[in-house]
Amino acid sequence: MRREGLYVLLLAIGGLALTLTSVAGLDNGLARTPPMGWMPFERFRCVTDCVKFPRDCISERLFMRTADLLVSEGYAAAGYKYLIIDDCWMEKERNAITAELMADRERFPSGMNHLSAYIHNKSLKFGLYHDIGKRTCMHLGPGAHGHYSIDAKTFANWSVDYVKLDGCYVNGIDLNTAYPAFGQALNKTGRPMVYSCSWPYYQNHPNFELIKKHCNLWRFADDIRDSTESIAKIIFNYFKRQDNLTKHAAPGSWNDPDMLVLGNYHLSYDASRLQLAMWAVLAAPLIMSNDLQSVRPEIRALLQNRDIIEVDQDPLGIPGHCVLMSGNIQLA
Repeated sequence: MRREGLYVLLLAIGGLALTLTSVAGLDNGLARTPPMGWMPFERFRCVTDCVKFPRDCISERLFMRTADLLVSEGYAAAGYKYLIIDDCWMEKERNAITAELMADRERFPSGMNHLSAYIHNKSLKFGLYHDIGKRTCMHLGPGAHGHYSIDAKTFANWSVDYVKLDGCYVNGIDLNTAYPAFGQALNKTGRPMVYSCSWPYYQNHPNFELIKKHCNLWRFADDIRDSTESIAKIIFNYFKRQDNLTKHAAPGSWNDPDMLVLGNYHLSYDASRLQLAMWAVLAAPLIMSNDLQSVRPEIRALLQNRDIIEVDQDPLGIPGHCVLMSGNIQLA
């Protein structure tokens, strides 16, 4: 299924049709279709108390369990390959001697190389969060500022496949210089790493022409929440900025509206269908944030729906474009 399946999907979510345009984007050989995988942040936030919350804390146990479930529950076979650790994984300070980042020694006692190997042995890919500024957003761990080269080498040594780079605590830092510089540091390691940037989210007037030259995907909207209202707000944000967003999306360069929140607490089945269908129409990354152990069977089937996934993963990489809005009805 290519375009035919797209029209079937669009009819199913409310009678939409697409206007399509194609542009060339970042050409580093990575993320030729929107990345698919799992990230903990919306569901597990920054829980670091493993005594009080042993099952839900950000720890190697959570990520090893999730790696097992991605495979055993059929998600990996459907295309969800990236297991990405978000904020709150690191020690509060760098190694005093080497200045390297360190995983929290209590919550990741086996170390990142061990966790990376565990994930790769499941035929999955390993992703990791960092921040371009002086501190990370939630955990206030050490940011990349002043340490681009050593952090990129650390990630390469840990066999990281995907880097999410946030943009907190950036006073005095030029993002238009900093994000490209960190990307160049990643490239110099010789290890292929998908580069996910929060760059445009932190600017009033982002230069998407510049951003697409240096990032494989970029966040453009507020952090998603487990609610229909949050999903609708992101969709409307996309609509308002679509002329800039759609013309810069292409294989290797993707607009990122944030995570899929299907399978958590507050979305109805219809709202779950809405989010997944719209993310597919937008050619967006499909990065789940949920507890795979408690996802209901009907939501699991939806997340693994091959027809919807095939729309999202169309190798043409052409996002939908809204051509008419009337009240609560959008025609794309």
